[in-house]
Amino acid sequence: MAKPGPKNLITDVDGILLGNAHDENVRSGVTVILPETRAIAAVDVRGGGPGTRETDALDAENLVEAVDAICLTGGSVYGLEAPSGVAAWLGAQGKGFSMAGELVSPIVPSAVLFDLTNGGTKIWGEMPPYRKLGRTAAFTAAQDFDLGNQGAGYGAQAGAYKGGLGSASAVTEDGLQVGAVIAVNPFGSPLIPGTDVFWAWPFEQNGEFGGRRPPSDFGQIDMGFPSDTKAGALPGTNTTIGCVATNAKLTPAEAKRVAMMAQDGYARALRPIHTSFDGDTVFALATGTWPNTENGAREIAAPRAFMVSRIGQLAADCVARAIARGVYEAATLGEMRSYRDHFGAQKP
Repeated sequence: MAKPGPKNLITDVDGILLGNAHDENVRSGVTVILPETRAIAAVDVRGGGPGTRETDALDAENLVEAVDAICLTGGSVYGLEAPSGVAAWLGAQGKGFSMAGELVSPIVPSAVLFDLTNGGTKIWGEMPPYRKLGRTAAFTAAQDFDLGNQGAGYGAQAGAYKGGLGSASAVTEDGLQVGAVIAVNPFGSPLIPGTDVFWAWPFEQNGEFGGRRPPSDFGQIDMGFPSDTKAGALPGTNTTIGCVATNAKLTPAEAKRVAMMAQDGYARALRPIHTSFDGDTVFALATGTWPNTENGAREIAAPRAFMVSRIGQLAADCVARAIARGVYEAATLGEMRSYRDHFGAQKP
């Protein structure tokens, strides 16, 4: 059995904190996933227009196995300044990959989404706001955070609807924890055509995104291209980015498999996905506190491949739920109208 954790957030995973920061005038923001101690990490990139930093460092054959933070940010190429602010703040705390003497090199793999045409003020000259936003998000990281118009999801758009930041978690009876946080900004639609029902509805837990279900007389799915995709989209101008985390002890190669499986959550919740218009990216973190025989938790009896597959399945489910939650929790911003305003849905 698996059920949502106490917060139903990625921070239900032991050792994971998260911080958000945004600029209302710019209509953009930054999300930082901050492990309390360095965590094993991997990444999977499938969209046709990605924007990333330090993802090559996560290849299993390379030197660095663990990271100090993951940064998700708006701003397209300008947003790549955000991890610089995160790295500077971490370095000042003495956190990072140990080098000669007292020097450290904080490892902050990052991904950006495109929100440059959402109506905010983008005239920033040579000083885009993202470095400052990245530092603020890292400095304020905690276990509790809000969803919707927050962090990297502040200026996001999901197809024809306001996008946002979503999160979800799953905890099993034997102590395994999995969580996801997603900044939802896809070209594709989160809804079944002709309905107000999320594609992710079969995975919903406890009415977390409104409890809408297909009508009993619903016919066949329209196989044509959805009509509620993002209007006027160009290649590379969208992108859904996120991170999954688990408390399991994983190798970098195993974390990579989890990240790959977690991408299936995108396909369960958005249509179409992984297009030329998107830069879809998922990071995976493993904090390594489970199993722990010293505190009474049982050792894993099954082969490791089974354990990794189990984690990957839970991660994909959490990603699908987090996407729907991000859209459901979002509020109308300028011309980007929210799901609830479109359909008159009320939060329970």
